[in-house]
Amino acid sequence: MEALDIHVVFTLDLWGYKLPITETVIVSWMAMAILIIGSLLLTRNLKRIPRGAQAILETAVELLNNFAQAQFGSLAKRLGPYIGTLFLFLLTANLMGVISPIEIHAFGRAFTPPFPIRPPTRDINVTASLAALSIVLVVICGLKARGLKGWLKNFLRPLPMMLPFNIMEYGTRLISLALRLFGNILGGYVLMHLIEGLIPLGVPMIMALYFDFFDGLVQAGIFVFLTSLYISEAVKVHTE
Repeated sequence: MEALDIHVVFTLDLWGYKLPITETVIVSWMAMAILIIGSLLLTRNLKRIPRGAQAILETAVELLNNFAQAQFGSLAKRLGPYIGTLFLFLLTANLMGVISPIEIHAFGRAFTPPFPIRPPTRDINVTASLAALSIVLVVICGLKARGLKGWLKNFLRPLPMMLPFNIMEYGTRLISLALRLFGNILGGYVLMHLIEGLIPLGVPMIMALYFDFFDGLVQAGIFVFLTSLYISEAVKVHTE
């Protein structure tokens, strides 16, 4: 099915090694560019007394800082910016399909985009990489909070016989994070693709409110919430 394909847009030749650049990479770059440009625009000409967009931005940052402080304690200053950036990237990536150009036929001419803009999170490589980064962060925070010896002892809790299950838990969390985000975004994209093929007018616009906007927001929130929960558990357990 075409909706499941990951297209190679062009190939870079690096010292004889062929590096394929897929649509996932390009759309991910686009999402990052949107966030960078947006942050530059929102943070220029800041006023001492915030108004309008600055007031909303400062409120959002304050909420993020309070959330990070409650979840991560002394690590809040380092983890808060990462959690906020991760949420914004996932939200932007999940919504990228909304700005996808469409094929147009008019006045005897046709415009065909080089490739459709599809959410990069429908690619398992993206979700697996983000999930792996989250699990690595859980391990690093656990080590920082208790040290190597204390972190290793946690695998024996509550009983030494739980050692293999506690080790497996890291793997199951990795798989859960990667597949939940991948499956929901890909499933929503495929359903929208089918709906557009069956009923091209009217209904897709209504269904997009859920599959593109609401579901994209929910999935970004779930991924960030679970990542925060895993890190919080590691930090709080080790500091008790």
